[in-house]
Amino acid sequence: MTLAYATDGTAAPPAIAEVMQRLGVKMAYAKDEEIFAQDDEADLVHLVVSGAVRTTRLLSDGRRQVGAFYYPSDLVGLETSEVHRFSAEAICDAVVLVVRRAALKAFAGDDQVDRAIWEATRRELERTQDHLLVLGRKTACEKVASFLMSLAQRERPEGVAGRVSMPMSRQDMADYLGLTIETVSRMLTQLQGASVVEFDGCRKFKVKRWEALEEMAA
Repeated sequence: MTLAYATDGTAAPPAIAEVMQRLGVKMAYAKDEEIFAQDDEADLVHLVVSGAVRTTRLLSDGRRQVGAFYYPSDLVGLETSEVHRFSAEAICDAVVLVVRRAALKAFAGDDQVDRAIWEATRRELERTQDHLLVLGRKTACEKVASFLMSLAQRERPEGVAGRVSMPMSRQDMADYLGLTIETVSRMLTQLQGASVVEFDGCRKFKVKRWEALEEMAA
């Protein structure tokens, strides 16, 4: 079974999304610009409108861990605590709707917001469990294959051939998968050399052999 762990952001419930469209302020962020910082107060709710966002955390030894990637309609940094455990940055030019949590609760009601927080917590737990499995039990090739498959499934759930966007950098992938950038680049080269995928520059690829990629990602 393929793990769709790379792109399973927390989609906003319809009621919350509607309220955010009415109350939210659109903020534009350039590539690599910070949206919120690790340990900032979590008093704002963020909804990705366009582009893509990554969450990151700096470890005590200075290394960076990428937590997840978020896409349009995903809620980012919806915390159960009072501070953000991860920081968030735009991977590319992005637009994010921002609403104060208090305003959202006043307009949508505590129950709606609480349900959104619960759903966000459930999905984050599932994401974390899948991520731990990948980090601890998969080879480098399996990790990279799983990552590419999850990207492809997000854009093309029926397996239809076509170009798949990959907005994150090789370093983002490495920091997410617990690999070095050299290893990620080598695995991508191997997959292309085996005609499993075909890259169009650094940010787009096409799956040429779905069954082979699924087998590698399993």
